[in-house]
Amino acid sequence: MSLKRDLTRIRHNTKIVATLGPGSNNVDLLRDMITVGGLHVVRFNFSHGTPEFHEENAQIVREAARQAGREVAIMADLQGPKIRVSKLLNGGVDIATGEKVLFDAALVGEGSRERIGLDYRELPNDVKAGDILLLDDGLLTVTVQSVSGSEILTVANNSHYLKSNKGINKQGGGLSAGAFTEKDFCDLKTAVKIGCDYLAVSFVKNAADMHMAREAVAKECAALGISVQPGLVSKIERIEAIENLDEIIEASDGIMVARGDLAVEVGNAAVPALQKRMIRRAREMGRFSITATQMMESMITNPVPTRAEVSDVANAVLDGTDAVMCSAETAIGAYPFETVRQMAMICATAEKEQDSLVGVKDDDVAVEGNSLNAIASAAVHLARTTNAKAIVALTESGTSAFKVSRYGILIPIYALTPSEKAQRRMAMYRGVRPLNLATSTDHETALQEVENLLVERDVLKAGDQYIITSGLRMRESGATNTIQIITVH
Repeated sequence: MSLKRDLTRIRHNTKIVATLGPGSNNVDLLRDMITVGGLHVVRFNFSHGTPEFHEENAQIVREAARQAGREVAIMADLQGPKIRVSKLLNGGVDIATGEKVLFDAALVGEGSRERIGLDYRELPNDVKAGDILLLDDGLLTVTVQSVSGSEILTVANNSHYLKSNKGINKQGGGLSAGAFTEKDFCDLKTAVKIGCDYLAVSFVKNAADMHMAREAVAKECAALGISVQPGLVSKIERIEAIENLDEIIEASDGIMVARGDLAVEVGNAAVPALQKRMIRRAREMGRFSITATQMMESMITNPVPTRAEVSDVANAVLDGTDAVMCSAETAIGAYPFETVRQMAMICATAEKEQDSLVGVKDDDVAVEGNSLNAIASAAVHLARTTNAKAIVALTESGTSAFKVSRYGILIPIYALTPSEKAQRRMAMYRGVRPLNLATSTDHETALQEVENLLVERDVLKAGDQYIITSGLRMRESGATNTIQIITVH
């Protein structure tokens, strides 16, 4: 017997990213997750699956979106360097406090209690005596006693059952692994081919990593004749990335606050303040942010979240994040629909408690030197002073709507575009509600077409005022140069 789902639509400004996996990759379930108003971006985890697997999943997502009547974005998340232990005999080993643990980067085959192999072969070059290594998200810590050739002799600081393929971090950072591997370059080709809207780059250390990614994407798009390149998301999960935060943000379209690996490197206690700082800096610099990792972890097995998880999601919303993300909760969890619906409810409730984003004042959003920034600022000011029901942006690329969204206002932003790619790109932007409309090239006719559509959709009614930004030269990218206050007749 199929479960009856509550599909009552929940309206909220903060976007939700859900990871696709065996628990969620079917059309009916995804359609319902989109319909309830909870799913805007679907994350493909390229740590798993073949190119054919990802191509099939892209078709599933597009079909679900078509049935729901709403475009969603696909974000391809590259694996990055495998900084992990290798396979272990019988799947894992018991390690007791005070025991010696030997890691060997040259070991071939399965490791054992006597000698544990490493997928990350450069680790002996990156550590020295006294360094602390954190394994399995910090559940096991070991102190390096000596390094000799390919071998690292350590002593365990606590007891833990270490399983195969668990991650390794160095306390304080400093691992030399680059952000891109050969697998990542191959996966990038697949991601571009399936039409991803965003590409997330793992273990970014500096702006150079993002410049390399952008060049690789541009090359692949040119080879395939793709004119609109996917946006690039830098995952902030290394201590070096914190040190180079502004340059990384500048080189990216958006950032992901990847709290898992970051917490292991900087310590759990440092993460909440860093989260607030990263979200604020992204918004100030005109970029979007995604907050990720264990937001609704208990819902992998439970139908409702814990109160701590509710607070975590709500606080990210109040921090001003553009999107909150689920990982295993929707990829392999038993309650993917319920997870997304609960997140939508939390976002909607938290947003009612704010007039504008915490810690971000209008003065913090850059206006100088860019007429589009000035128009966005003016639109927000006019909307507030006239009690406008909506801000409407006629946009080819989505840029003008994004600029308005940086102010974090609760007034809905409707972005009308003839481009499906732009619609999908805007699915990530907080507060932006993208709609498809191929307007006339005549400016006045286009404005009337926009109003007719919004009245038809019950967004506006007679007597309502709204702010609209547009270009006198219609259907031309980058041509937004007018702003008007209009009353519906």
